[in-house]
Amino acid sequence: MESRGVRIGPSIMTADWLALGEEIARAEAAGVDFIHLDVMDGLFVPNISFGFPVVEAICAATKLPVDVHLMIERPERYVERFVEAGADFVTVHVEACTHLHGTLMSIAAAGATPSVTLNPATPIGAIEEVIPIVGQVLIMSVNPGFGGQTFIPSSLDRVRRARNLINEHNPNCRLEVDGGIKVSNIGRVVKAGADTVVAGSAIYASDIDLRSAVDELRAAVTS
Repeated sequence: MESRGVRIGPSIMTADWLALGEEIARAEAAGVDFIHLDVMDGLFVPNISFGFPVVEAICAATKLPVDVHLMIERPERYVERFVEAGADFVTVHVEACTHLHGTLMSIAAAGATPSVTLNPATPIGAIEEVIPIVGQVLIMSVNPGFGGQTFIPSSLDRVRRARNLINEHNPNCRLEVDGGIKVSNIGRVVKAGADTVVAGSAIYASDIDLRSAVDELRAAVTS
């Protein structure tokens, strides 16, 4: 796959939060394709991040698509409000939704693209029934909750299996991977079937400037 055909977006968890507007502007100037926001409630994952005011501020600060990943319990309570805040994609976890199909339909009805994800130990088959109604599947390649983790090698096989399900049930659906993405593994992730990649520390915590970090990730897709 050509590098420009792969969407790359930064997770702001590793950005400088005291200069978040500037960090987003830097990412835009570096040529990223979207902005990824991790919303955590301290219950579904052992970390707390931010809520509606921050999402609204970020959405107002960028013209790029905003991809909101809800690592929260009972996300059906809030999906409409995140869409109202400006989210273009809203991702919910299989493990957090009692009525997954209904929650995804609520996201679509509110005007955003519904997206589904699952933790590394959850069988890929758990999403098979909803693939026809989503616009994106997210494969977590780390356990959710914290940035800077190491990519779980078995995630590559999960990406391949998810790609097969998408090709069978909804070929227009995006396949996103998030967690431990680096120059050293992004090529293998894309080869396994991903077309959308989230990178946190590889972009914002890099020892090189942000534009060079994004360029190196793109170059590694085809190297």
